[in-house]
Amino acid sequence: MTLTRIKIKLKPASRQYHMIIGNGALNSSAEELAALAPRGVLPVITDETVAELHLPTLETIMAKAGIETRTMILPPGETSKSFAALEQVCDFLLEQGMEREDALAAFGGGVIGDLAGLASALVKRGTRYVQIPTTLLAQVDSSVGGKTAINTKTGKNMIGVFHQPKLVIADTGFLQTLDKRQMRAGYAEILKMSCLADAGLFEQLYEAGSGLLQDGHSELVSVIARSVQGKADIVIEDELERGSRALLNLGHSFAHALESEAPGKILHGEAVAAGIGAAFCLSVELGFCAEYDRDRVLDLLRQMGLPASLAEAKGARFNAKKLLHRMKSDKKNQQGQIHLILCRKIGEAFISSNVPEEQLLEFMEVNLK
Repeated sequence: MTLTRIKIKLKPASRQYHMIIGNGALNSSAEELAALAPRGVLPVITDETVAELHLPTLETIMAKAGIETRTMILPPGETSKSFAALEQVCDFLLEQGMEREDALAAFGGGVIGDLAGLASALVKRGTRYVQIPTTLLAQVDSSVGGKTAINTKTGKNMIGVFHQPKLVIADTGFLQTLDKRQMRAGYAEILKMSCLADAGLFEQLYEAGSGLLQDGHSELVSVIARSVQGKADIVIEDELERGSRALLNLGHSFAHALESEAPGKILHGEAVAAGIGAAFCLSVELGFCAEYDRDRVLDLLRQMGLPASLAEAKGARFNAKKLLHRMKSDKKNQQGQIHLILCRKIGEAFISSNVPEEQLLEFMEVNLK
């Protein structure tokens, strides 16, 4: 069994951690996970879907390592990224007598990872946690980098902190239970990394085409690892998103607006895909990017069954003015200016705050047609 191990080299060195990727990674990492439960108990936060499919596997592996699991099971979906759910998780952890040197396990997709990570940061002013992502989206994106958050009526991820995990275990065996829509949503984040910083990865994706997401494809683990390494390199350089880390939000200003306007009806990765398409179209319109690069990105998005424009995003009848209003609340904005991530070419993104709102509104009205 071949596993890939990536070291996230944060400073100081005491905050460094590993991500282990591959089929069977959870079983192979049992001793490392057990070492993070010094009192022999591992609190687990998961959702109903993951619990039904995979919780017995986790419990069995941990039992063999001498660790008792105590699990809190939440409803699936974005509605669990709320103040109410956060309070429930914090109360659960306190009821377990959790101490600062104990760790909890976030076992699920991005919603569970974000919520459990935030609870870990808050309980007793900071405990340890492990990410065990079970979706492709979480394995390539949200489980790495230490972003934790819940949603509010204002928008996605508005309340949160940076809190790094102690270990990330990305067992690709869990992906076998995902449907095609969820796999495509995760793929969008891999494509994002290629578009913003890794033209070679884009070429690998373009050559592999839709076959990459078929069960057992030989390149999937290497693609996940390459995408994660690219993100890790940026996070190491700018952990708290004061500069270059904002590039990881390529497509996200549009995406978060779409999600806020259609809560629960569009997957995060689907919204990101539409946002990437919109970002490349806007980059061409502003004279930053060649049409050839834009066309290749849009072609690959459509090959994969993903939306390539705001108009192709499903979930609601989107309105440009309402989307613009949402974008004005984006966390990346400074001094009232909307910050967008645009591209000069595939593999080279940059931050722009110079697009007038009137021009952005006009662009979105066209891109929605």
